[in-house]
Amino acid sequence: MSAYEAALARQSWSKVTGDGPTHEELVRLVAAAGRVADHSSLRPWRLIELRGDDRVRLGKAIAKAEKDRHPSSKPMRAPVLIAVVASFQKSSKVPHWEQEAVAAGVAHTLSLLLDEAGWGVFWRTGGYTRSKPVAKAHGLKKNEELLGWLYVGEKPADRKPSRRKSVDAEAFISRMPSKKQ
Repeated sequence: MSAYEAALARQSWSKVTGDGPTHEELVRLVAAAGRVADHSSLRPWRLIELRGDDRVRLGKAIAKAEKDRHPSSKPMRAPVLIAVVASFQKSSKVPHWEQEAVAAGVAHTLSLLLDEAGWGVFWRTGGYTRSKPVAKAHGLKKNEELLGWLYVGEKPADRKPSRRKSVDAEAFISRMPSKKQ
């Protein structure tokens, strides 16, 4: 499958089941995803792999962030969660927004690669991604921000992926305004 075909075929799987990719498979895919455009090669990102009880601890941290007495069940909706972290580096040339874009690019590329490998993927975010309890649970440093999680698992045979509407590309492409305006 070409990159073009992979991008056109990409779908979100809001429910995944069963097993997830092995650590070894993730390492292989992350090595490819990490080749996104990265000004000054800062590599301002890292990923945290959550499996088993890691997901329970995350559920408790989300509950604490939301001031809920019961642990959130959201992290249990997939066998593997991959936390996407923007890990900002000091740079006079590369602003924070650009470094965050690199981290998001790695996450998106990884989601395409996971999909191509046959896994169902859903990128989950929420207000609690930037909360202190969730940051603490992930061991984030002061120079880091959580962008969300890739939920990864088997695609259920009885479900269809979430449908994405086609993009009217012409509506999103324009030319630079002329001087006369």
